[in-house]
Amino acid sequence: MPFDLAESFVLAAEQELGARLPESYRTAMVRANGGELEVLEDSWVQYPIADTSDRKRSSRSANHIIKETEVCRGWPRFPGNAVAIAGNGTGDHLVFLRHGVSFQPAVYLWSHEEGSLERVANDFAELESL
Repeated sequence: MPFDLAESFVLAAEQELGARLPESYRTAMVRANGGELEVLEDSWVQYPIADTSDRKRSSRSANHIIKETEVCRGWPRFPGNAVAIAGNGTGDHLVFLRHGVSFQPAVYLWSHEEGSLERVANDFAELESL
């Protein structure tokens, strides 16, 4: 179940990533940190941004985008400039790609089997929440 998020946690995640997250994603996470998406007729669980404001929120955001991205970087062919924002439970991930000091707003599906990227949305705001 998604929950609201203080912007300070978004800023902390961006500092750790070394780049700014897309504006539509930032806005969505402040409103509802986590949840599910429908993309290409598949259900995706969004990774929250870490929220350490109390024990309950720490527990609910334990699988945050930084942690999940670190796990993904252990896979062959995971893009070094990507941040994982959601998974479908089969090893595939939705990602943003970093360009310079920011992540671009387009959302890509990274296939763990092929190591390929497929653009699924030009902006996070285009994705359908469940």
